Amino acid sequence: MKANALTTVKPTMLLLLAMLLFSGVALAQEPALSWDSLSAEQQQVLTPYQDSWDSLDVERQQHLATGAERWLNMDQQDRAAARTRFETWQGLSDEQRSTIRQRYQQFRDLSPDQQARIRDNYRRFRQMSPEQRQMLRDRFKRMTPQQRRALRDRLRRRSDQRRPRGNDRN
Repeated sequence: MKANALTTVKPTMLLLLAMLLFSGVALAQEPALSWDSLSAEQQQVLTPYQDSWDSLDVERQQHLATGAERWLNMDQQDRAAARTRFETWQGLSDEQRSTIRQRYQQFRDLSPDQQARIRDNYRRFRQMSPEQRQMLRDRFKRMTPQQRRALRDRLRRRSDQRRPRGNDRN
C-alpha cells in the first residue's frame, strides 16, 4: 500500500460514496460479506465502516467493497478526477441530487438499445465545439413542445437506421 493512502482515508470514503452513486453496479443478492473477507487494502479504505459493517445490508456491503476495489485500482490522475466529481456532487443541493438519482434510475430502466442511443447522442454532443453546443441548446429552447417531440422522433429513427441490427449492447 502506498504511504499516502493512509492520509486519505476519510476523503477516500467520501469519494467512494459518490462513486457508488454513479457506478450503477448491479449486484445479485449475495450472502453477507464479512469484514475479515475484505483485503487489508479494502479494510483500510473502508475503516469508517468497520464498527457498523455487520449492520449494513448485503447490497451496501457489496457496493462499498466494489467501490473500494475500484478506488484501489485507480491511478493518481483517476483519483484526482474522481475527487473533483465528488466535490461537484457535494456542492449540489439535496433537490439537485434527488433529480439526478431519479434521472439515473430512469436511464437504468431503459432498454439497452435506448441506453446506447442516449450514449451515442451524448458522445456526438460532446464532440461539438462549445459554440455548436450553445447554438443547439438555444435552438432547442426556442422550439415548441410539439417541435421537440418531432425532433426526438426524427433523431430516434436516424439512430435506429445507423445502428446495425443484432448489435445489442448489454
